[in-house]
Amino acid sequence: MLDFRPATLVPEDRRLNFLPTLFGLSRLIVAENTLYGLMDRLSPDYGGGAWDFYELDGKPLYLAPTSKPRFRMSWPDNGYQGEVSADAAGIIATLFALSHLSFRFTDDRFSEGFARLYDYAARHPEAGEIFQAID
Repeated sequence: MLDFRPATLVPEDRRLNFLPTLFGLSRLIVAENTLYGLMDRLSPDYGGGAWDFYELDGKPLYLAPTSKPRFRMSWPDNGYQGEVSADAAGIIATLFALSHLSFRFTDDRFSEGFARLYDYAARHPEAGEIFQAID
C-alpha cells in the first residue's frame, strides 16, 4: 500500500477562506449546494449538519460531515452500496461534487481539485470503498 499521510483539519480561524479557495468565490454557493445535495442523495443517514474542512500541504482537499461517525452510502447509477467512515463519505461526496462542477463550469480549480483529491483517496485506508462508490 502507498504511504498515507492524513489530511489536516483546517483550524477555525482559517475556515473562512477554505471554500472560496476550493470552489472559487463566484461559484461558492452553487458548489456548496451541489456538495450537500449530492451527500443527501448518496446517504440515507445524512440529514444536514456541520462539516469539517481538510487540507493537505496547505491546499484545500475535501469536506467531511460531522453528524455521524459512519454513513451508509449508495449510488444507483453504478450499483454501489456500502458503509464508510464520515471521512470517506466526505471524500466521496467531494469527489462527486468536483467532478460534476468540472463538467458544468469552465474553471480549472474543479478538475485540479478532483485530481488532487483522487490522488489522496488512492492512499486512504478506505480507498477500495471510495473508488467503488465513484466508479
